[in-house]
Amino acid sequence: MTAPAPFGARLDDVVVRFGRQRRVTRDGGTFREDASTALDGASLTIRPGTITGVLGRNGAGKTTMLSLLAAYRRPTSGRVAVGAGDDPAAWEDPWENPWATSNVQLVSEGGGVQDDEKLRETLKYYADLRPHWDAEAAERLLDLFEISTRKKPNALSRGKRSAVGAVLGLASRAPLTIFDEVYLGMDAPTRYAFYDEILADYAAHPRTILLSSHLVEEVERLFEDVVVLDGGRVLLAETAEEMARRGFSLTGPTTAVERLAGDRKVLHRQQLGGTVQVTLEGAPDDGTRAAAREAGVELGHLPLQDLFVRLTDPAAHRATVAGRDADASRGARR
Repeated sequence: MTAPAPFGARLDDVVVRFGRQRRVTRDGGTFREDASTALDGASLTIRPGTITGVLGRNGAGKTTMLSLLAAYRRPTSGRVAVGAGDDPAAWEDPWENPWATSNVQLVSEGGGVQDDEKLRETLKYYADLRPHWDAEAAERLLDLFEISTRKKPNALSRGKRSAVGAVLGLASRAPLTIFDEVYLGMDAPTRYAFYDEILADYAAHPRTILLSSHLVEEVERLFEDVVVLDGGRVLLAETAEEMARRGFSLTGPTTAVERLAGDRKVLHRQQLGGTVQVTLEGAPDDGTRAAAREAGVELGHLPLQDLFVRLTDPAAHRATVAGRDADASRGARR
């Protein structure tokens, strides 16, 4: 069978709201409104043939976004599209689209297995459902993770169930394969074996892989692109290299560090006695590097996890909004 072309994915101004609640007006009347918003005008494009990390704090909208791509739900408004090729305009809405859904594999915690059937029945189901299913790969991975197909899922530990999900995702060979917190319950050796298998399988069978994880430090080596969701919006969607240039740290004597920091935006500050470390937005230029060496200040690379934490810090966000409001107020007074 010819290898499938990797899928891309796109969201255009997507809104997803859940539930309804009754509100009382000032005059005693009532009306119903949406209770919560999971995605609020989210727009992004996932490049075909990449491993993309999907990051966000709890409740940021990651699982909702991934569910849309796999046609597990529909958006309240906006457009969702998946498909092969470099022209996003030619991609298709996955909702009730058999061609699209058969080529998109979403695996979340629990593995997507049938609890009342032995695992070998689940494998048969996926072999029928996924046109590019690789039975030999599934068998090899089950041996690697020491999982017996004679058992039912409810007889497995949480970690083993998660490993089953990893097997289903990798063996599906789906042009768009999505792992949503699949590592949950896995011990460290199993997680690292899973990461190695992702890289090896991706190299041998190119496809598009989306990987959502809170263990950013463990998985950042896999990412080519990164999407960060915050409060239902896309905070950024760019290459891992571009994101790495979004921040750096300065550590040293307070006066020297403050002078070097200048008017750059401070994402985080930590002080101990006369030594301070600041995390700054942006990338250092050659002048900053030379000045840091001359002043005895350590200039550090910011790990992806630290940068993600700083960029999505609610306190920093409130401070930014407050600063903008203050600037607007001063401008109005002028």
